[in-house]
Amino acid sequence: MALADNIAAVRARINDALTVAGRHPEELTLVVVTKYVDALIIKELIGLGVEHIGENRLQEAVRKQAVLGDLKNRFKWHFIGSLQTNKARQVAAGFDLIHSLDRLSLAEALHQASRKLNKEIPVLIQVNVSREQTKHGVAPAEVGAFYTAVRKLSGLRPVGLMTMAPDTEDPETSRPVFRELRHLFEQIKRDYHPGPEWRELSMGMSNDYGVAIEEGATIVRIGSAIFSAGTEG
Repeated sequence: MALADNIAAVRARINDALTVAGRHPEELTLVVVTKYVDALIIKELIGLGVEHIGENRLQEAVRKQAVLGDLKNRFKWHFIGSLQTNKARQVAAGFDLIHSLDRLSLAEALHQASRKLNKEIPVLIQVNVSREQTKHGVAPAEVGAFYTAVRKLSGLRPVGLMTMAPDTEDPETSRPVFRELRHLFEQIKRDYHPGPEWRELSMGMSNDYGVAIEEGATIVRIGSAIFSAGTEG
């Protein structure tokens, strides 16, 4: 019952933030982050209308998918963690969207994986908007050049940007970070004409997703507000 209540509360807050921003519910995807949640709990999410799952550790995600069996196909799987190049093929095979493309060597590895898998791989470019040394991501000033390089790799389909805001108790602290990511997103749209597939802004977690939605997020990654502390990525 607590799980259902928590999801309902998150959805209500999402709708409130969308209303404030003058946006519609279909413009926002809720990714439920199951980093520390086992497969049995993930099964419960099906009955609660959850359609998108976020994982940031490959081996744990593979194990959960194996336990779920065919039920894993009831979800879209998002890889939201830092990705090593030697795991690119496994992630490309098992996930529907990769949020953490942050360097050209990884882009090349994913491109090679796309050829072997005979599939186009949707990716988000991770941007270190907060400029913290502890965070991964392309520097804001390099996003345009990085996007151009990625777009040349036929096996990849860049569909937007992702960032992680500073870890803070005050969500307003995150607002400038989210606003800058949205400006970078619009800059690429204006300067490089990526087309309608360029549509995603993955930003906002349990402590700041309301602000992220107000600033244009199309994907929020929620773990601790649904389960417990320390479940996001």
